[in-house]
Amino acid sequence: MPFGIGVLCLSERSINQKRGKPLDSFLEGPIYVSTLDLPFITDIPYGCIFSIDSNANWTFVTVYDGEPNGLVWNHITKKIIIADFKQGILDLDPISRELQTIASRYQGERLKDPNDLVITADGVIYFTHQGMTGLQGPTGRLMISNGPSPNGLVLNRDEKALLMAMTRDNARIGRFSGYYGIGGPDGMAQDAEGNVLVAHSTLGTVFVHAANGELVMEIKSPRGAHTMNLTWVESETATILKVDWHCRGWLMKLEKELWVTCKFNA
Repeated sequence: MPFGIGVLCLSERSINQKRGKPLDSFLEGPIYVSTLDLPFITDIPYGCIFSIDSNANWTFVTVYDGEPNGLVWNHITKKIIIADFKQGILDLDPISRELQTIASRYQGERLKDPNDLVITADGVIYFTHQGMTGLQGPTGRLMISNGPSPNGLVLNRDEKALLMAMTRDNARIGRFSGYYGIGGPDGMAQDAEGNVLVAHSTLGTVFVHAANGELVMEIKSPRGAHTMNLTWVESETATILKVDWHCRGWLMKLEKELWVTCKFNA
């Protein structure tokens, strides 16, 4: 994040989740929108969404009373869908910058702090209810009701399997892989060969698994321990770490297949 954008101060999120520790930022939810040739990223505690151009210039797309986390591009409506910890599921027009609520309640109850989301080819949105769930209270939800901190999501290429990261499950609806460390898996991405890349929230590492779950590579970040999320992009951006990958990345509904680069926040 460029100097002068992040300001070290207290927010509702830092008071409630970081034991009163001031935060200058908490970057999450990176996506790349090929039709705009722009990556977008969220700053959770201050309700900000940024775009980053090819010259590494950061632009405020919107600032609002929320805590935006995961993002996904809706290829049908041409809008960005937001999983917001505070406000629910929102959509944002990146051109007009109009922000609307899609869902804030289910069966009369507030959503349990949405975290990440994914969209299918025909426009169905899946999202995780993470909240502050963990092994001490495994009540987070996706399509099950006993998830210990459901977080990152990725669909396989034929959309017959939905992989979900359980951040606070370190100790099976079909467990794909288990992890160690203070935290656990966070954001995920998949390449054209079906390999799954998993950002670990406290080890400064992206774990790469083959389609059968085998660990085939570890990508270590040179900057800090918090690799929270990752995405595939086509052009150079201001993200901290760049990894040139051996095959194509996979983004929903690209008009063409791209040789792309995996970039993630450290």
